[in-house]
Amino acid sequence: MKSESEPRRATREEMSEAHLPLAYRDSCAHLLIPLNRCRQATWYAPWKCVDPNPSPHLPGSSQDERHSYEKCQYDEFKIRVKKMDELREKKGGARSN
Repeated sequence: MKSESEPRRATREEMSEAHLPLAYRDSCAHLLIPLNRCRQATWYAPWKCVDPNPSPHLPGSSQDERHSYEKCQYDEFKIRVKKMDELREKKGGARSN
């Protein structure tokens, strides 16, 4: 069972219905789907896509849907870098390439 703090993930069906390219079907797709809908509805006007339900409990949480999506992408990048550093440390600092 998923915990309340775990972010919601988009299902394959949702990503397919939203016509997301395969490269964008990742753990942040649940943020990209409504962002793309907003972009299409507002002719990509950057000031139009504002999250109607910003989190008041998270300090510094952005109301901008694009920034929320980009922050998710950045957080996922940091997780991948940390995991790679851990793997490299286990190998004694040796690189695989």
